[in-house]
Amino acid sequence: MLNWQPQPEGLNQLTQLVRDSMSPDNAVQTQVREQLESFRNVPEYNNYLIYILTQMPQELPTTRAIAGLLLKTNIQYHASDIREDVLNYVKALALRHVGDPDPDVRNTLGTVITTILSRTSIMSWPEVLPHLMSLLDSQDPNVVEGAFKALVKICEDSSDELDMEINGERPLNFMIPKIITYFQSPVVAIRVCALTCINQFITRKSQSFMVNIDAFVEGLGRLSNDTHPDVRKHVCQAMVMLLEVRPDKLIPQINSVVEYMLYSTKDDDESVALEACEFWLAFAEQDALQEHLRPHLDRVIPVLLQGMVYSELDIMSLDVDDEDATVPDRAEDMKPRFHHAKTHTTGNAAAATGDAAGADVDSNADEDEDEDEDDEDDDDIYMEWNLRKCSASALDVLSAVYGNSMLDILLPLLQRELFHAEWKHRECGILALGAVAEGCMSGIEPHLPTLIPYLITTLNDAKSLVRAITCWTLGRYARWCVFPTNPEDRPTYLMPLIEGLLKMVSDSNKRVQEAGCSAFATLEEEACEALVPYLFHILQTLVHAFSTYQQKNLLILYDAIGTLADSVGSALNEKQYIDLLMPCLIDKWQNLPDDDRDLFPLFECLSSVTTALGQGFLPFAPPVFERCVKIVHANLMQAQMHAQNPEGVPAPDKDFMIVALDLLSGLTQGLNTSVESLVASSQPSVLQILSVCLADSSAEVRQSSYALLGDLAISCFLHIKPYLNAFMNELIGQIQPNTEYVSVCNNAAWAAGEIALQYGEGMSVWVQPLLERLIPLLTSETTPRTLLDNSAITIGRLGLVCPTIVGPHLEVFAEAWCHTCRTIRDNEEKDTAFRGLCAMIQVNPQGLIKSLAPFCDAVAQWSEVPQELDQQFGKILIGYKSMLAASWDVFAASLAPDTRNRLAERYRL
Repeated sequence: MLNWQPQPEGLNQLTQLVRDSMSPDNAVQTQVREQLESFRNVPEYNNYLIYILTQMPQELPTTRAIAGLLLKTNIQYHASDIREDVLNYVKALALRHVGDPDPDVRNTLGTVITTILSRTSIMSWPEVLPHLMSLLDSQDPNVVEGAFKALVKICEDSSDELDMEINGERPLNFMIPKIITYFQSPVVAIRVCALTCINQFITRKSQSFMVNIDAFVEGLGRLSNDTHPDVRKHVCQAMVMLLEVRPDKLIPQINSVVEYMLYSTKDDDESVALEACEFWLAFAEQDALQEHLRPHLDRVIPVLLQGMVYSELDIMSLDVDDEDATVPDRAEDMKPRFHHAKTHTTGNAAAATGDAAGADVDSNADEDEDEDEDDEDDDDIYMEWNLRKCSASALDVLSAVYGNSMLDILLPLLQRELFHAEWKHRECGILALGAVAEGCMSGIEPHLPTLIPYLITTLNDAKSLVRAITCWTLGRYARWCVFPTNPEDRPTYLMPLIEGLLKMVSDSNKRVQEAGCSAFATLEEEACEALVPYLFHILQTLVHAFSTYQQKNLLILYDAIGTLADSVGSALNEKQYIDLLMPCLIDKWQNLPDDDRDLFPLFECLSSVTTALGQGFLPFAPPVFERCVKIVHANLMQAQMHAQNPEGVPAPDKDFMIVALDLLSGLTQGLNTSVESLVASSQPSVLQILSVCLADSSAEVRQSSYALLGDLAISCFLHIKPYLNAFMNELIGQIQPNTEYVSVCNNAAWAAGEIALQYGEGMSVWVQPLLERLIPLLTSETTPRTLLDNSAITIGRLGLVCPTIVGPHLEVFAEAWCHTCRTIRDNEEKDTAFRGLCAMIQVNPQGLIKSLAPFCDAVAQWSEVPQELDQQFGKILIGYKSMLAASWDVFAASLAPDTRNRLAERYRL
């Protein structure tokens, strides 16, 4: 096959097609694509392509490279159609010509080689690595570089396979030591390739790399004087990864490493400076290394501030002070919009407000939901990673690690930047002030009475970039403005902050609008009911923004209104506010089609508004309810048709289904029993639809479905009662220890508790299978906090309605139950759960004996005990005191002093 020769006519025709593919004429390009597609039916088509790429130096490099890219695409997508002899011919020529004099051809051949490997394996082409490694000994720099270009791609794409034993040998064992020797190559491209290859294996902690780590570190040391930016960039990358994987190799020479990274962080080439800046992030995030960095902070912090100043290139692209509010957004400015299903939270420290079905959070991140939402507030500052963002993030992390101790260095620098004559330095100072807000809050706090008025004044700066960053920084200090050191000073800071941010919400620059709206949403979360006196003015401003905002900022505006509703709750349910807010929301509702992803933020917003307005939303509820049911039903129908005809019917976008289910939850919570008529008259039946959704293949659909089921159980139990057998059998299957779908399990557990409260003794048939799933969750050390809380609440509620069934199990779960429930905030859910525990104790008092101390502690943690529950606690404790007789005093002495004192005070024990 290696002696294969093309047919001249076919070769000429194909070569001309490849040339024509570069034509700017769309008609020509269409014709070329059609003819090339017909060539794919020629068995030796790929032979022709590799021939053009490697055997026709007279052709333009671009023509040859395009032939190579066509070959790569054929291998990538049609490898199974390529005959073995053809593939062998391609392999042989690719390896033979990998050192082609033209760099584009060399790059393309490297891509062809790695594409073949990605579709097969290194084991199926055993000669590829030995051949490429042998080419590194060539005297021709082009051959060495070509071999290295291929090796770089192999190391990137096949790192797992290289790190495994193949035929009794580990390829990296002979590759790594040889590649390290090329760190000293006189050719820049070869030095870069050698570094890139090795860097692939640092964070993998490859055995072969670890054996050669000393030689690698020594080689890096020699490269530290390299003048080429590409080399320095890869050296910095290696230093960052070494710091994370083997800091012990850098610590002995940390002073010289710090010098090099400081020097590189100030590099004129931003790609080098960015890689070096990552070093400070990695350094600060490792607890064991923090004291090694502390002596250098006085030099690191000024360099980070320097990196936070907008570059000239940034200013050219971003410094737009135009009044662009009327300019429509471009499609490329819009980020993809996703919706996260609801997770029910109880009244613990992480919960949202009240007893509703929780906040919108990630389906598998219950423990980190609040952190995730906080991170989103910082998106505009830390997204689109560059030197400025990395420097700000590094300063943020440093402040979290070193706290106020770094203010002696930072404050004089901030003073200089904040009052600098140049706007870009003032902007940098404001960014830095925001970056250290969390880590250095207590140290900055004494300065805030001066800084907050300064920042509010800066909202009037002529530069839009200064106004925008000021909004973000004020958002970071919003909590202090709501809760200043002296509570009497709240109006002094809160009123101007509200006025200032609302002015930014109405700014004529879109970037400032976005920053102002995001910062105001942050303020809403902190201020909550403190905003009520200003509600009319706030709503006036936000509603006016509906008429001026373009698409991107409109999505942020929905979030701000939804957050306002969550924050002020039922205070929004006033006619003047409803008349102001609802017309614009309904207008948007009516003008968005069912398949527009902009529905997501609108539905999320309406879900919060309906919950806040309660009965005040009733006039608007029927069309909203009907549309949600219609969207879910249409989605289910499309899913069914797709299952029957996958090729002809596309799969539905289930995000629409999830957001509609969540809005139905919001409506149900807000309207309470008034939702009954909507449920009864829904066409198709919302309950029939729900029975399908509870078993959907999508975890997020099931998550939202169980949230809705729990809400419906609260508001209109009689309507769901006929479906209970089907609902409960599906629900029980979702409650699984060690489940992958934590939030589905969580919402199902919560819904079971709500159904139990409504159905009473009728739950008895399902109590035992529920306990078999809930008790292991409650007693496991790995169960996430929110799921622990809901498991405990539901066990308590099952005990309330069926104490004779649950009570005998008390000894198994009582201790874990008490430990979990002690930290749940006082609310109705906690009340019903504890009343259930009391009912179980009446049935099985011996079941609590071993857990009496945790029970006493949990009782003592109540701030305000409801009267009925308080009486039950008193009877139970007096009963145990009587039961223990003389041992009671010894037992009481073993309790924590606070617990002992509270019980003595409340129950005279």
